[in-house]
Amino acid sequence: MTPKSMCILFIAVKQHPDYPLIIAANRDEFHQRPTALSQFWDDNNDILAGRDLRAKGTWMGINKNGRLSALTNVRDPQKLLDNPISRGELVSEFLAKQISAQDYLRTLQQTKKSYNGYNLLFGDWDDLWVYNNHTDKTQHLTEGVFGLSNADLNSPWPKVNQGVAQLKNHCQQRGPLDTDKLFAILLDQTQSNDELLPQTGVSIEWERKLSSIFIQSQEYGTRSSTLLLIDNNKVAHWHEHTFDSNGVNCQQRDYSFTIT
Repeated sequence: MTPKSMCILFIAVKQHPDYPLIIAANRDEFHQRPTALSQFWDDNNDILAGRDLRAKGTWMGINKNGRLSALTNVRDPQKLLDNPISRGELVSEFLAKQISAQDYLRTLQQTKKSYNGYNLLFGDWDDLWVYNNHTDKTQHLTEGVFGLSNADLNSPWPKVNQGVAQLKNHCQQRGPLDTDKLFAILLDQTQSNDELLPQTGVSIEWERKLSSIFIQSQEYGTRSSTLLLIDNNKVAHWHEHTFDSNGVNCQQRDYSFTIT
C-alpha cells in the first residue's frame, strides 16, 4: 500500500465565546515530498498557506478576505484514478478566485470524476461547507464541532471521535484559549484497537499506523500541525508546527492579520 496525503481536521464553529472559528489540522504526507512552510505566497500575497512544491497546490490556507479552504483525502485504494488532477489545486484555486462558494460547489460537482477521493472544506470563515466528491454530498457547517478525516464528515473513526471530544471539551473551558492544549490534540499518537479499525482497503499494518491523530514513521507521517483561530474582532491567528521523520517539532510559523 502506498499512502497518499491524508490529513485530519477538527473544526469548532461558534463553540468558544472568544473564537467563533477554531480549526486544528494535521497534514500527513511522505517526508521526502518537497514542501514550503506556510507564508504569504510570493505570486499571490493575499494567500497564507503552505505549499506542495511538486504539484504547486496546498492542503490548507486562508486569504486576507477570510476565504479559507482545506483538503482531506478519501482513503479508498479501489477507486484510484490512473491520471488524476492534483487535489491540492482545489484549495489554491478557491483561495485565488473571486468566486462564491455556491458557484465553486457547482464546479466541484462538474469535475468530481477528475480527482481521486477528497473532502473539501471551503467558504468564507463564517459560512463554511464540506463537499465529498465520492458521495457527491455537501454539508453546511452552521454550528458545532466537526471531525474530517478520510471518509465522510464526522465518520465515527476512533481518532475522529477522540479529537472532536477533546476540542469540544476545550471550547467549554473557561478562560483564554490555550494553543498548547490545542496542539496536544494534534500530537496524540494513540492507535486504535484492531477491532475498532476502519476497513478501507489497506493492510492491517497501515490501518494501525494511520489510526492515530499524529502519524509517525520514517517514510510517511504527520508533516505539520496547524491552528487557525478567528476571534470576535475578525483577527485571524495562524500557528504552524513542522515535524521531521522522527516526529520532532523542528520549525514554527506564526501569523496574525485582520480580515478585510
